[in-house]
Amino acid sequence: MGSNFGKNLKLSIFGESHGVGVGMVLDGFPPGMTVDHGKVRVDLDRRKPGMEAWSTPRKESDIPQVLGGIYNGRTTGAPIAIFFENMDRKSEDYISSELHYRPSHADFTGMIRYSGFNDFRGGGHFSGRLTTGMVYAGSLAKQLLCQKGITIDGHLSQVGTVKDISLEMALLNKGCLQIDFPMFSEQSALAAKLEIEKARTALDSVGAEITISAQGMPAGIGNPIFENIESHVASALFAIPGVKGISFGSGFDFAKLRGSEANDCFYENEGAVRTKTNHNGGINGGISNGMPIIVHVAIKPTPSIGIAQETLKENGEMEPLIIKGRHDPCIAPRALPVIESMFALALLDLYMDVYQVKDIK
Repeated sequence: MGSNFGKNLKLSIFGESHGVGVGMVLDGFPPGMTVDHGKVRVDLDRRKPGMEAWSTPRKESDIPQVLGGIYNGRTTGAPIAIFFENMDRKSEDYISSELHYRPSHADFTGMIRYSGFNDFRGGGHFSGRLTTGMVYAGSLAKQLLCQKGITIDGHLSQVGTVKDISLEMALLNKGCLQIDFPMFSEQSALAAKLEIEKARTALDSVGAEITISAQGMPAGIGNPIFENIESHVASALFAIPGVKGISFGSGFDFAKLRGSEANDCFYENEGAVRTKTNHNGGINGGISNGMPIIVHVAIKPTPSIGIAQETLKENGEMEPLIIKGRHDPCIAPRALPVIESMFALALLDLYMDVYQVKDIK
């Protein structure tokens, strides 16, 4: 099972949605970093279920149990092992769908791949519950990157038909995310919450787009061909349930441009090489060029909806299915810290190809 990621930093994810718990092991993290548990808690709470109206009502404390790798508040250099207990399991909600292939879920593919032995409850090992460990690992990565002058920012750039102002414009104007919703524009945040509420009351769901950036990444990080920034980041982000599209910089808008419009021309600014535009999202030839790395991530609508859907059963019969259980009408607000986390891990992994990470505190 492919539940491992990374070269210098090796992340392993384990557990199932309705098992005893979930967790992660992060090997290769440098020793000596003081872990800011307050920042870790903030990231975990942003991902935690049951916090807002647009979130699943499942209640989990998500209190991390440190099994190893952190001692007296500092990383030891040993593998960091974290466990989260699953406390609010309602597995009976999934009995009615045990024999159905839920539309757009991994029930059919998981059954085929693992000969029917996989735990299907709540999605099992395919569940978004597994992202809890990703957030813990990514929070550590963000803290270490921050010490090196690299910051990770993100927001919901679109929910349904509602768009936020661009991340580049918001950061340029020192904009802040709304307190109760991860958009910069108050008007957009209100409209997006209404869009989610309309989907929820209709027993439906809605998709979204998330935009993230890495500011301060030095030029020269990444490798050509198979280990470039785009492929490494994409591999990390596509591990997150619900992610169905990734683009860098202007992404698919390149299809509408001419070279004279799309090219980023270089110039020198106070001794540093910069580009006048950033259509390529801070990456040339798979290697960082010193400009902000910009990534856009498409999140599909939550497939677990309360509307009756005609679907196939294991016995070959077609039957309407109403999916029970507790589900997010839009997973994007809770997915944002997960995407930031895996983005940070992928970048730190590549950063360690070039720089020996030391002098940390």
